[in-house]
Amino acid sequence: MCKIIHLIGKYDYDLVVIGGGSGGLACSKEAAQLGQKVAVLDYVEPSAKGTKWGLGGTCVNVGCIPKKLMHQAALLGTAVKDAKKYGWQMPETVNHDWAMMAEAIQNHVRSLNWGHRVQLQDKKVKYLNVKGSLLDEHTVRGLSKAGKETILTAKNIVIATGGRPKYPTQIPGAVEHGITSDDIFWLKTWLNADVALECAGFLTGIGLDATVMVRSIALRGFDQQMAGLVTDYMEAYGTKFIWRSLPKSVDKLSSGALQVTWKDTETGSEHKDTYDSVLWAVGRAPETKALGLDKLGVELNTQTGKIVVGPDESTSLPNVYALGDISEGRPELTPTAVKAGKLLAHRLAGQNTDLMNYDKVATTVFTPLEYGCVGLSEEEAERRHGKDGIEVFHAFYKPLEFTVAERDASQCYIKVICENGGDRKILGLHFTGPNAGEVIQGFSMSLQCGATYSHLLQTVGIHPTCAEEVVKIHITKRSGLDPTVTGC
Repeated sequence: MCKIIHLIGKYDYDLVVIGGGSGGLACSKEAAQLGQKVAVLDYVEPSAKGTKWGLGGTCVNVGCIPKKLMHQAALLGTAVKDAKKYGWQMPETVNHDWAMMAEAIQNHVRSLNWGHRVQLQDKKVKYLNVKGSLLDEHTVRGLSKAGKETILTAKNIVIATGGRPKYPTQIPGAVEHGITSDDIFWLKTWLNADVALECAGFLTGIGLDATVMVRSIALRGFDQQMAGLVTDYMEAYGTKFIWRSLPKSVDKLSSGALQVTWKDTETGSEHKDTYDSVLWAVGRAPETKALGLDKLGVELNTQTGKIVVGPDESTSLPNVYALGDISEGRPELTPTAVKAGKLLAHRLAGQNTDLMNYDKVATTVFTPLEYGCVGLSEEEAERRHGKDGIEVFHAFYKPLEFTVAERDASQCYIKVICENGGDRKILGLHFTGPNAGEVIQGFSMSLQCGATYSHLLQTVGIHPTCAEEVVKIHITKRSGLDPTVTGC
């Protein structure tokens, strides 16, 4: 390959972004607002099943947005059951129409795709539907679907290509007969499945038969007491779990059903069952292989394949940055990529030097019983501070909405983990219950401000809400007292 010679100040763009997901789009639009000349390259390789989608990345097309909307469909199914207790005259049988729901959600997603295109145009960001790779620290090669090559030069390059779901390729039939989260939200019809927690939750909620096969633990990386409450609720809700199991093969029977064979890791015994669909939720892999990073010596984590970055999102190659899911050690969360992208745009434009704060980032798992958290898990707090160095306040509570509906609230739980001493600075806050994301968002800001247990006690709750139980919390695990909330 011929060496590319750059003339100082003669780049095509101030910034070229490879990847049109949440982080890449946020960075490019912010940079354009700051007067930078910007181009975005985005190209979606179809999934193994041929599923394709538009601009916006994982969150918009095959992640947060369609997942939350399907979760809402499931919550409405539960609300229909509750409605009878509240006096609504309901038919004995209420059926869900997957095709109608899927079409409505897909139409909304397409509107977001179009909205992103319009925003880029309005902000004068050049959009190219090509697959980008690096030729050097200032040069990007774009390749269209038809094979046409485009060369762009830029003062700075940002990689924000995200990740894609993994297939367990070592399992016979996994790729041939299975789907991933890249496919589920674009299916026209649905039957039964073997899936992971959030998907299993909304599938159960709309009346489908869902089974989750778990190799070791659920919600790895989260507080395991809270994870147990989530799965306990789901089991009571109707989702089936097969614990401590390793799938061995997937075979298509003459009937069209899929036969899954798995091994019980405790007993070593082998089991089989049939399903209509199998969805693999075994992690995600960063989209780094086609970027040409190895030829340029960009440092990657050899285990994860992610790009090693500094606090300012810089890579080991000058003028090349990476953000979002592709970066090693960063939370795989849309809002962090968006925030990091905007801050990076400001730094590259010379507007300020502010760095992204990745500490105490809140998140929520949209299972049938939602789980929101911010800060450290109890296990991590104990590891960092020692068992005697933390104080854990906790409470089991019953949402008022559950009372008339006669719903079981035994998994509705709050845990506040504090330093054991002084003002008892809050290290982590965990909540299972309705609208967990809405509850935890406000408390996450308080942790950013250094909230302490004393601050909780000084806060007046809003009555009657689930969130008020957080500021009323007073029983410690250490005391051994019953943490069940009584009265109103």
